[in-house]
Formats: sequence, C-alpha cells, structure tokens
Amino acid sequence: MQCEAESRIVVMAVVIYCLTTPADDNEAMRSKMRSEKQSHKILMFIGEYIHGLDDKKRLSVPSKFRKELGKKAVITLGLNKCLSLYPAKEWSVFAGKLSKLSMGKSEDRGFSRAMLSGAFEVEIDSIGRILIPDTLKGYAGLKEKVVLTGVYDRVEVWDESTWKSYKAQMVSETDRMAEQLGERGVF
Repeated sequence: MQCEAESRIVVMAVVIYCLTTPADDNEAMRSKMRSEKQSHKILMFIGEYIHGLDDKKRLSVPSKFRKELGKKAVITLGLNKCLSLYPAKEWSVFAGKLSKLSMGKSEDRGFSRAMLSGAFEVEIDSIGRILIPDTLKGYAGLKEKVVLTGVYDRVEVWDESTWKSYKAQMVSETDRMAEQLGERGVF
C-alpha cells in the first residue's frame, strides 16, 4: 500500500514537472520515472510445484522462482509445519519487522527466536538446487515428494501429504473465508 502511494506521488510529481518544464527535460524525467517504477517492483511468487528431495537433502527450486530468489536465499520455519524460503531482500524486511516486536512480551520473544534461530542462508547451486538443513527437514516432515508453493513474498516448502491435507481443508472452507474477508473489505 505504501509502495502504491509512493508511486502515485512520483506520477503526480512527473505530471507537474512535465507541464512546467521545457520539452528537452521531459525525456530525462520519463527515464527517471521508469527507474522509480522498477525500484518499487512488487515481488510475487505464485503457483504450486511438486519436486523430489534427493538423497543428499537437496531440493530443486522451480525455474519460475529462481530469478526472484537470486543466488542466496533464507529458509526458516514456516507456519502449519511448512518451511518459508525468502529472497535475501524480503528476509531483511521480515527480520526488520521481527526486530520491532516487544522484547517484554513472551510471545513476541518466542516468535522472534523461533524464526531467527531456525533460519539458514542457502545458496542456489548452478542447477537450481538448495540444501535443506536436517533440523528444518525434520520440522516440516519432508520425505521424498515436496510441494513448493508461491505465497506472495516467499516460497513455502511442504511435505506433499501435509500440503494435500492442508489444501483440502482450506479449499473446503473458501466460501466461509470469503464471507469473512468480504466483511473486512478484502474480498
């Protein structure tokens, strides 16, 4: 939302500038606007992919996710027994939010500790694989087949059977959830 507001302000400034500036300078401003838009690019992972874990606990990351993840990413505990894989930049944003939680509240401390102590930097190798640490593999119950799901700013990594069960439950409740989201003005 903040990014959208910033973009609107930039556009308004460009329009005012273009109306009050000689034509020669307008191209320079248009170029600046294009670079501003690119710097506010919204990252979005979507989709669902099934991949296998090899015997060395390496997981092939879908090619659609690799570009946005970059060469290094951070993997940590996710919710509902999955793992969350973040691009380094998005991890920094998330960790920044965690740093603002109150150290005086037990739940805040506990959540921060779980997310940060459970986080590992991983490198994506030349053929698009990551090595999943044993502790995370155990937490998520990862076996042979793994589902990678795009969830806006992160990729979730699920054991296939856990994902199927979770997804079936969520899909069965979409009408009810849509009504609740509608009441909050989201849907």
